[in-house]
Amino acid sequence: MASPLRYALADLALALSRAAADPAEVRSTAARAAADMVGDGAGVQLLRDDGHYEEISYHHLDNERSAPLARDLSRAGQTPDDEFSTTLAASRRPIVLAGESAAALAAPELGVSAAVLCPVIVDNTYAGYLILTRHTPDALYSTQEVELARDIAGELSLAVGSSRALERLRNAEERYRRVLETIPEGVLQLDPNGVATYANEPIGVVLGMQRAELIGVSLRGFLDNVGQKELDRRINECRTGRSTVGATRLMRADGSRRSVRISMMPVQDESHEFAGVLCMITDTTDHIDARGLKRQLDHLRRLDSLGHLIGGLSHDFNNLMTVVAGSADMILSTADEESPHHQLAKDILDAVGTGRTLTHQLLAFGRSEGHRPEVIPIPDLLTDVQALFSRTLGERIGLDLAFGPDVWPVKAERGPLEQALVNLAANARDAMLHGGMVRVTATNETVEPGQLAEGAPTGKLVHLVVTDTGTGMEDEVRRRALEPFFTTRPTAAGLGLATTAGIVHNLGGHIELESQPRIGTTVHIYLPAAEQKAGTSGERQQKTAVIGRVLIVEDQPDVAQLVRRLIEPAGYEIAVATDALTAVTQVAAGARPDLLITDVVMPTMTGPELAGALRTHQPDLPVLYMSGYTAASLGPQLHLDDNSMLLEKPFTRSTLLGAIRSLCGPQPPAAQRPS
Repeated sequence: MASPLRYALADLALALSRAAADPAEVRSTAARAAADMVGDGAGVQLLRDDGHYEEISYHHLDNERSAPLARDLSRAGQTPDDEFSTTLAASRRPIVLAGESAAALAAPELGVSAAVLCPVIVDNTYAGYLILTRHTPDALYSTQEVELARDIAGELSLAVGSSRALERLRNAEERYRRVLETIPEGVLQLDPNGVATYANEPIGVVLGMQRAELIGVSLRGFLDNVGQKELDRRINECRTGRSTVGATRLMRADGSRRSVRISMMPVQDESHEFAGVLCMITDTTDHIDARGLKRQLDHLRRLDSLGHLIGGLSHDFNNLMTVVAGSADMILSTADEESPHHQLAKDILDAVGTGRTLTHQLLAFGRSEGHRPEVIPIPDLLTDVQALFSRTLGERIGLDLAFGPDVWPVKAERGPLEQALVNLAANARDAMLHGGMVRVTATNETVEPGQLAEGAPTGKLVHLVVTDTGTGMEDEVRRRALEPFFTTRPTAAGLGLATTAGIVHNLGGHIELESQPRIGTTVHIYLPAAEQKAGTSGERQQKTAVIGRVLIVEDQPDVAQLVRRLIEPAGYEIAVATDALTAVTQVAAGARPDLLITDVVMPTMTGPELAGALRTHQPDLPVLYMSGYTAASLGPQLHLDDNSMLLEKPFTRSTLLGAIRSLCGPQPPAAQRPS
């Protein structure tokens, strides 16, 4: 081949390689080059992916003839089952036409006098043909021109192969891009130093930044010190060719944190050298939160079940303690003060008093709701919870209570308020694993508007302060410490401080936290002081009704008989019923007691229901309720009016007779008692 033609083919090869990204440009370039190098006109007719011919790219040296010839020579939409196509596909050699056979390719007026069809073979498969046409009479193609056409078809085959490979690559990259952009997982590609070189849209959502802003940003900026060390370790593992999977926490651009699971795979360059890692990042925060909420819900359910169990056990225990206390009191009243029996009975009563305090505290914790606030003297409250504090804190933590007798009382439900304080003690204990000190103080304060946070109470407040010498909290943890279910300990429910805050807010109070790492935490609680009013007991003591007949209704026979023995020496006429329906039947039949002493919680009818039934016959019937539950624990099921009282079990003869006198007035003289 002459050098000029070799150069022309080299130029064609270069032009085709530059046009490889555009299949239409490849076809047009080849057609023009063939027309210029061989003469007259040339076209490229290729097959589509569906096996049909596409539009021909045709060029003639006389531009006016290009369009008519392109329309006539095009086989667009046809299948390669004609004689020329099958011959080209089978022989893979050029077909040379002249005279009538060439003229048959197009309309007579187009004057095709000679033609050459060269097959285009791509990836060893027939992909179409290059066609050259001449239009001067008796024109022929020389052997050299046919070989040149064959060489042009060869360069075209290479270019078409490259173009289709690039198109497949582009399609694959587009599919890959769509996958990366539509999957819910975040994707980051990092260089060996942990700097992002690619980011998809979901990872931008996870990190709180636009994906474009993430490029060039190090992942270390979203990790704490521990997470950064873990990232370095994982990248080093990927350097050795291993993939890694692990969980961590990322800090978003707005400062919030997300729990994620990161899968890292090594990325290699063309030389098979380590070029970074591809990270698949799944946000597991909601899943972890849901799992945590389920765990906390289960915990709350267990607490609720435990509360019911504690309530029932405490009630039964108080019934037993009532029998023990009453019996000991009877022994105490008959034994000589110097006798051993007197001291033993006194010891039993002291133990019963301690047990009573403990069970009442357990009842307060065990109940789910109360609705019976009372005026609580703060010195009494702190004295009562001192034992609970000590048991909660353990032996390695000291306890210091500091308060004066003049601290104002507060109006609250005792149980929840005790629970709030014990929760603070438990939190302090968990912050002092190696021991320490808890100090509880109570003072009176008059707070002006604006002195505390917005929404905090003003006026006369009781200021309770609980200080520990524990590990303290960082500012971020302190700000969230009162949130429900927030905890820094994986085994904790995250309800202690949140419950305390809820109780304080329900009482119209305010709570604040102060904390410094390695120094300790101080909790400030501000509660509105209660207005002290004279009780109704004095009014009750002015009553002078004659009480002679007493009806005792108690479903526990031993307790019923004990009550009978305790008040019988006072001269009352006593009737006992261990079933509420029996008592209703007796009164309906004409019995007229002057006083009803009844348990509150009974199987067939509650004490209040029994009192209501009997008062239909005796509207002014005084009622003394007995219960192993506290008033707050009984909640709305017990309503006390001016003609009723509650006596909490366990009780002694003196407290029982005192309650009767308080409710009904002084005991009547013997002459007034029924005979």
